[in-house]
Amino acid sequence: MDEAIRIDKWLWSVRVYATRSLATEECKKGRVTIGGVTVKPSRIVKSGETIQVRKNPVTYSYRVIELLGKRVGAKLVSLYMEDLTPAEEIKKLEDYQGGALFSRDRGSGRPTKKDRRDIGRVTDW
Repeated sequence: MDEAIRIDKWLWSVRVYATRSLATEECKKGRVTIGGVTVKPSRIVKSGETIQVRKNPVTYSYRVIELLGKRVGAKLVSLYMEDLTPAEEIKKLEDYQGGALFSRDRGSGRPTKKDRRDIGRVTDW
């Protein structure tokens, strides 16, 4: 594809963001950078560029392999971008998500008053 593609449209097309408007907002908030420079949603993407996307607590890095203007299925994303995110960043996400101090079995119902007090003691409520 030889046509010019905006960064917000490309990020939506390769499934980095669920909606194009969300990709636009993230660009406006300064969470999308190319070469260390924050970009506006209208920035034109070029093949071979490296894009950093900050989704707390992780900063993802992607290399543009090919441009596209239509959203593609998840299996086809690897044809259009390469994930360059370092293992340390992925580890941050695992640490962040694995922070649960307690767990409840699915389908066990609402916690009782005693259960809530026990949870409160563990989480320092």
